[in-house]
Amino acid sequence: MCSSYFIDNMHTNDWTHVRNIYLKGIATGNATFQQEAPSWNEWNNSHLSCCRFVVRSSDRVSGWAALSAVSSRCVYAGVAEVSVYVDSDYQGKGFGSSLMKILIEDSEKNGIWTLQAGIFPENQSSIALHKKWEFKEVGTREKIGEMNGVWRDVILLERRSKDVGI
Repeated sequence: MCSSYFIDNMHTNDWTHVRNIYLKGIATGNATFQQEAPSWNEWNNSHLSCCRFVVRSSDRVSGWAALSAVSSRCVYAGVAEVSVYVDSDYQGKGFGSSLMKILIEDSEKNGIWTLQAGIFPENQSSIALHKKWEFKEVGTREKIGEMNGVWRDVILLERRSKDVGI
């Protein structure tokens, strides 16, 4: 594990770095259905204002995590979708796990009782990260979306808080 890093709140001026890490994830073909990164305004409007973090290492942003609402219906106010991205140059150093830990802690402080994720089956490292943090596999959405002419499955995982919403 890299010893000189810390988790920080994401700031607007981090967007260029966050976007570049997201673009690297998109380029793998196994991180998201997205084909291009959104503008800051689009991204900002589609993610919760709480629970936004970056990893700072060697004076740069090396990873990020944020939550998105799954629905505008009030009954789902405590359910959010997880996004965790680590720059490919920094994977395997524990950054994803550090981001997930603080994301879970902060989500619970903000009244979120369920975190969920939809992950391509090919993205085994992301599935392993989520399972490490007690996400349970709850199903597979078979051929849920088409990407580059191929229908893709998505593994659904969720984590229920032991403290919030019980």
